Amino acid sequence: MTTAMGAALRRIQLGNALSAFGNGFTVPFLFIYVAQVRDLGASTAGVVLATFAVAALVVLPFTGRVIDRRGPLPVAIAGTVAAAIGSIGLGLASSEPAVIAAAGMLGAGIAVIQPALATMIVWCSTPATRSRAFATQFFLNNLGLGLGGLLGGLLVDTAHPSSFVRLFAIESAMFLVLGAAIATVRLPQVPKVEDAIPADEGAKGGWRVLLADRAMVQLCVLGFVMFFACYGQFESGLSAFAVEVTRISPATLGVALAANTAVIVIAQFVVLKLVEGRRRSRVIALVGLIWTVAWVVAGASGLIHGSQAMATAAIISTYALFGLGEAMLSPTVAPLVADLAPGSRVGQYNSAFALVKQLALAVGPAVGGLMAGGGLYVAYIVMLIGCSLGITALALRMGRRLTPLQDNPLHAVLAPATVPGPTPRAEAEAGGPIAEPRQGAVTTAA
Repeated sequence: MTTAMGAALRRIQLGNALSAFGNGFTVPFLFIYVAQVRDLGASTAGVVLATFAVAALVVLPFTGRVIDRRGPLPVAIAGTVAAAIGSIGLGLASSEPAVIAAAGMLGAGIAVIQPALATMIVWCSTPATRSRAFATQFFLNNLGLGLGGLLGGLLVDTAHPSSFVRLFAIESAMFLVLGAAIATVRLPQVPKVEDAIPADEGAKGGWRVLLADRAMVQLCVLGFVMFFACYGQFESGLSAFAVEVTRISPATLGVALAANTAVIVIAQFVVLKLVEGRRRSRVIALVGLIWTVAWVVAGASGLIHGSQAMATAAIISTYALFGLGEAMLSPTVAPLVADLAPGSRVGQYNSAFALVKQLALAVGPAVGGLMAGGGLYVAYIVMLIGCSLGITALALRMGRRLTPLQDNPLHAVLAPATVPGPTPRAEAEAGGPIAEPRQGAVTTAA
């Protein structure tokens, strides 16, 4: 990795960490702010939360193509401006239409930022360094969110709406800091617009090409199951199960969420050393097994009637196990998306995977909430154990479609003579020739 690539990557990571820090000031308090502080009711607060997902689903299908045509830098800057406007708009809004409009602007901005930053990280790394770059981004995201939430809790006062305006102003300012940081980045090798636009007729159907890439389609299916079975349950089914069945207090639920973040922050780079150089498909398969254990432990917590302390410890352990799995996925999944993408379609692949994530985050809480509301907790736990085992099966199946460089780039780089290159058939199945890592080429959290 060149000095220019390293400098650009550090600037991107710093801006991203500060943005996550600002985001942490508002995320834990958004529902309370809309429902109680602005006195718009729980139903409006639910609509606001749904608006984030809807806005992302609207903009993401078009984001990838714009990134590949115009480059990630202007797209990321536009996203930070939109997010900053939406954030300060939420802080100042006092009516239902204004709050929903501001949430839409904020959701769209964040949705655009994610694949643009991921593409910038791709351009500022190589296959051998990509896992560490994405792991660092995930670590800084969680650290920033945690610190922001902690400080936000000290500043907030539900009796004074002005304290919330202050939180949203901080978040808005941090988005602008991110925009300023990446605006000064000099990407090592920015493709010209004419080079980024597919030249042949068959390459123009970006989504058609992507859907013909069987490995990428399998990764998207796998990603949907992963986000549905983990992130999509934190604020819906799992929290309802912990409170209603395990009988822990809401305050203890906060401790469990803190345990999740603590495991990620403490274990991230230890885990990175363990998974670097190993096959990505096998690492993802292991995450499925870890999450299977997590859901079994969660189910067991509801059966422990003699000791509330043991039941509480079981729930906290569940959240911690999820954190361990997340730390293993951060250096694995996002780099794999980038390494599957042909050189001119990195933005499209990143946006497609972000779209899958948003779909899972929209469907997951809905399904978890409905099952919890119906008291179907046994079926709920069984379903998610099945999903976790499905992650393992899907990962192993996907691994058979990956080339050695895609599945284990570090080993392929260190031992090029012993690792066969992709066959023409493998290239054809992937929707085109596998992009060779370019010198100075490119390869993110929430």
